[in-house]
Amino acid sequence: MIVRHLFAALAALVLAGCAAVDVNDYRGERPVLDLAQYFNGTVDGWGMFQDRSGRVVKRFHVRIDASWTGNTGTLDEHFEYSDGTKERRVWTLVKDGDRYTGTAGDVVGTAQGAAAGNALHWTYVLALPVDGRTWHMDMDDWMFLVDETTLLNRTTMSKFGVKVGEVTLSFRKR
Repeated sequence: MIVRHLFAALAALVLAGCAAVDVNDYRGERPVLDLAQYFNGTVDGWGMFQDRSGRVVKRFHVRIDASWTGNTGTLDEHFEYSDGTKERRVWTLVKDGDRYTGTAGDVVGTAQGAAAGNALHWTYVLALPVDGRTWHMDMDDWMFLVDETTLLNRTTMSKFGVKVGEVTLSFRKR
């Protein structure tokens, strides 16, 4: 009897873990997030990376110089980390209705995303250098527009389905 109850509880937990938030759950939220509108001009971001235990490993500032021509956008990101290192990533985004695709030099393949209401859900694989090796990290990225100038971003990083860490960012459009 106890084994049956434990099995039922475990099955419920597993099924709950499979439930995912759908970007369309935010369709009625305002203001509406349009990446071509928000990421146009200069945007500053402040963020941190936390490992899977929750310990802050790195903090950073990013300046994004963004522009769009038609449905194609360029996001030129300039990172400066708390340890003094610098990094640059240039995204090319393509908007197709409420869907977005993106490429960058350290992104494996093409990022895929969809927007609804004030939210964007975006997934991609990032080639991340770690201790002289390159790890392909699965990125599950959510953005939420708070107002015309403020955007919050939370990304879960995983490898082989195991959470490795999280990136949290706050953006401010100039």
